[in-house]
Amino acid sequence: MIKRNWFPFLLAFVLPIVLVFWWWGGFNRATIVQTVAGPYHYVYAEHIGDYGKIPDIQVKVADALRAQGIAPGAPVAILYNDPRTTPKSSQRAHVGYLLAPGVVIKAPLQVGDIPARPVLEARVQASMLLAPSTAYQALHDYLKSSGQDIRMPTVEIYVPGKSINQMGVLTVEMPI
Repeated sequence: MIKRNWFPFLLAFVLPIVLVFWWWGGFNRATIVQTVAGPYHYVYAEHIGDYGKIPDIQVKVADALRAQGIAPGAPVAILYNDPRTTPKSSQRAHVGYLLAPGVVIKAPLQVGDIPARPVLEARVQASMLLAPSTAYQALHDYLKSSGQDIRMPTVEIYVPGKSINQMGVLTVEMPI
């Protein structure tokens, strides 16, 4: 009896999960290249604590920008501590949005600049829920072959997709 019922089970439960995972970019691979990235001008809020709270901070920064009449650019996060070795309460990041030069920002938001610099870049097209783990795993695997590990700070820039059917692209830049 169990053998006859496996096909409806697959259609009803497993297939939808696999299709959603595929749609979110779960099967996409990250590409790794050495390049020069930047310069970047960005607006941010300082975050100290669990990196899992970054999306909440991102929303607050976007709301503060809109309150000042400024449209947010691409989301950016600069992670200063390795979450594998730093306690969650001590993790530090700048969370915000890319900004055009010359735009005036009011407190409590801050403005930062990142100069052009050589980086190892991981890029993946996937949902923001899946993209970071894919990008960082690709960086880890790439560096492991030469006996290296991920170095901080990393810069994450997520460019959202142009439609509901298109996932965005996450770029993680690690200093060389």
